[in-house]
Amino acid sequence: MAKAAGVSVSTVDRVINGRDPVRGPTAKKVMKAAESLGFRMAPLIGQSLSKERPMMRFGFLLLQKNRSFYEMLAEELLRAAGKSSGVRISVRILHTEELAPTAVAAQIKALGGECDAVAVVAANHPLVSTALEGLASRGIPVFALISEINTRVPVGYVGLDNYQLGRTAAWFIAQMAQAPGKVGVLVGTHRFRCQDLNESGLRSYFREHAPRFEVVEPGATLENAGVAAELVRHLLQREPELRGLYIAGGGISGVLTALRECAHAKSIVVIGNDRTRSAHQGLLDGHIRLLLSHPLASLCATLIERMILAVRGNSDALAPCFLGINILTPENIR
Repeated sequence: MAKAAGVSVSTVDRVINGRDPVRGPTAKKVMKAAESLGFRMAPLIGQSLSKERPMMRFGFLLLQKNRSFYEMLAEELLRAAGKSSGVRISVRILHTEELAPTAVAAQIKALGGECDAVAVVAANHPLVSTALEGLASRGIPVFALISEINTRVPVGYVGLDNYQLGRTAAWFIAQMAQAPGKVGVLVGTHRFRCQDLNESGLRSYFREHAPRFEVVEPGATLENAGVAAELVRHLLQREPELRGLYIAGGGISGVLTALRECAHAKSIVVIGNDRTRSAHQGLLDGHIRLLLSHPLASLCATLIERMILAVRGNSDALAPCFLGINILTPENIR
């Protein structure tokens, strides 16, 4: 059995007889080898492993289910929870189909009624903050995911440094543009703090390092493809010498629709946030130069780990955690 599992005989002994703790993945290897060899005690080993791992219930509130980024994020959260070796994790994922703060706050409260820890992607709004503060006051650890949220109590954050993200987008535009000129920026809504910080970082970089570029007033897509398409059409008409465009918010499929209608669109340095199905295609056909993306696997694994620690009472788990940016180009996207 030891040979089949790729471990030592002493490790097999520890798993079967429960003499000393064994890491979850190693114990699972022994269990799998025992089952494949027809070891008659295999079911008891499985029961023992299950009993030794405590159960935790984690709730996640993400944006609309029909947006491919949040579909991928949900899949990665389930995958990360399933890989946890120290505890068994029951996952509850809700998607906000209605972005009104009252609806979002109600969903946060619902998750808090059935979960040990909660993580949310939501706009920065007093009703949302109050809902999160209510959970925290009941001893339920809460985390902001992707976009920071202002609260009066400690709330964890796992995501990118969004101010840095905006400065990085500006750096690429300044380096890749054929000449200085106007730069457009699209946000979904300024209530998403991540997008507000994206815009602030973009402006900060140009002000400091490339003052010959001028950032025009941002347009709000309301995370809607139709609205985004109209905004870009008007922007292209108003600014025929547009040099760059940073898409910080949703509606990227609409942005690409408008760009494909423009004969000179590929001369504009277009930077997007995160890989979606539309963004992937835009990158391949040349309408998007690059994507600044969340490292989803690392993000979800880190979040799950911190939620476990927080439930166990480790207050350090609520400290902000900023991850590195994944830079995707047509040459490295898979």
